[in-house]
Amino acid sequence: MDEEKTARLVRELLLEIGEDPEREGLARTPLRVARALARLVRGYAQTPESVVNGAVFEATDSNHMVVVRDIDVFSLCEHHLMPFFGHCHVGYIPRGKVLGVSKIARIADCFAARLQIQERLTGQIARAVRDATGAEGVGVVMECEHLCMQMRGVEKQNAKMTTSAVLGSFHDDPATRAEFLSLLPGFGGHGR
Repeated sequence: MDEEKTARLVRELLLEIGEDPEREGLARTPLRVARALARLVRGYAQTPESVVNGAVFEATDSNHMVVVRDIDVFSLCEHHLMPFFGHCHVGYIPRGKVLGVSKIARIADCFAARLQIQERLTGQIARAVRDATGAEGVGVVMECEHLCMQMRGVEKQNAKMTTSAVLGSFHDDPATRAEFLSLLPGFGGHGR
């Protein structure tokens, strides 16, 4: 992303909405917004493979469920460029390979740091975990608040959206899916 070009566009936007981009409080805003936007959409320059970076480890005796809960997720909705944020819960059953635990959060960040919709983001995370590990099954549940729903339009401040993606045994076996959900807060597991 061209930082200077983006800053010029932000300056034009400030003029368009009737602001003075030269006033004290806004003088450096175009550059700050350009830098913030570059950070918020850094996922376009990443791939799941690059963030996993080879941190897949042999674990021949691991056919039990691995769950990482409450991964903070921040993204921008592609419809209004407004933030949505919440938590992502990821579970998988390895087939001899496990991911370094931080890599699950990095996979979530890789896809969240793009213009998104929560439904697609949930599936992208699930497929990336499956592809990285060859897991028997993968489950992802996301719970997010959407500022485009809270600040504009319907203006429902307490609404949250929950999405899930289940692959392999998490899809095919109701007991596996139920075990995963029982480990999550609000789905039968421990609360926050």
